[in-house]
This record gives sequence, structure tokens and C-alpha cells, in this order.
Amino acid sequence: MTLNNLEDLFVEQLRDLYSAETQILVALPEMAEAATSDELRKAFESHLKETRSQKKRLEKIFETLGEDPEGETCEGMKGLLEEGSEMLEKDGDRNVIDAGIIAAAQRVEHYEISGYGTARAYAERLGHDDAVGLLDESLDEESAANEKLTKIAESTVNPKATGAAARA
Repeated sequence: MTLNNLEDLFVEQLRDLYSAETQILVALPEMAEAATSDELRKAFESHLKETRSQKKRLEKIFETLGEDPEGETCEGMKGLLEEGSEMLEKDGDRNVIDAGIIAAAQRVEHYEISGYGTARAYAERLGHDDAVGLLDESLDEESAANEKLTKIAESTVNPKATGAAARA
């Protein structure tokens, strides 16, 4: 894709986000299944529903713009999810692995927060008010998901992981 103006860059960024969400829809069920913590598993299952909505919001933006969402592979997300997948395959104390899964998931959330924030700024600058609202919704959900992961880590998973050495 040739980038001649901010509109081109906006569409390219949206395609990147669309690819990222598509990849996450495959990864989240695997993460939920691998989680030992019920709270963590439920958080992933809940975020799966949000991710489906986020993808639909992006499709709505593409429809408004008269653009196709396909055509971009989000290599950044691909790499983050590969790292997360490696964590799912590790041997060891399941509480420690849950802590590692949260770390991987938060890297994904931060990537999405960055992407949605950038796309939102472009939409605002370009006067795409409907897109601004839709991107804001997704940005709020990603921020909330990150906060939820932090809470789960600090309140239950990390304390259990800390005790893993005493159990070994």
C-alpha cells in the first residue's frame, strides 16, 4: 500500500488492527484453556467476547470508509502471540506459568492500546467522528482488560507464583 497522506496511513493502521484482532481471536481460547487460575480463564473468555465486538467495530469503520479490511498482516502481534504460545508450552509450576501468561497477555494489550490510540488520533484529525467513537470503545475495553490482568496478577496469581519456590 502506498502511503501518500494521513488517510492512507489511517487505513493501513486499521488493517493492522484488524489483522491483530483476527489473530487474537485464535489465541485467546488457547490462553483460557491453559490458565490454571479460574479468574484468569474467565478474564480471557470475557475478553474473547470483547475482541469479537472490536473486530466488528473495525469492519463497520471499513464499511464507512469504503475500504477492505484485508490485506495487512500484523507482524508485531504475530510475534507477541508466538512468544505467548511458547509460555503455554512451558513445564513447571502452573502458578508461575499463569504469571507468565499474564505477562504475555499484557504485552498484547499494550500493543493494542497503542494501535487503537494512534488510529483514534488519526480518525479525529481526519474528521471521521463515527470512527473516533468506535475506536474509543475498543480503546476503553483494551485498557480495562489490561487493568483486570494487573489486578488478577497482583491479587492472586503473583502471590501464588511467589510461593512456588517454597513448594518445590
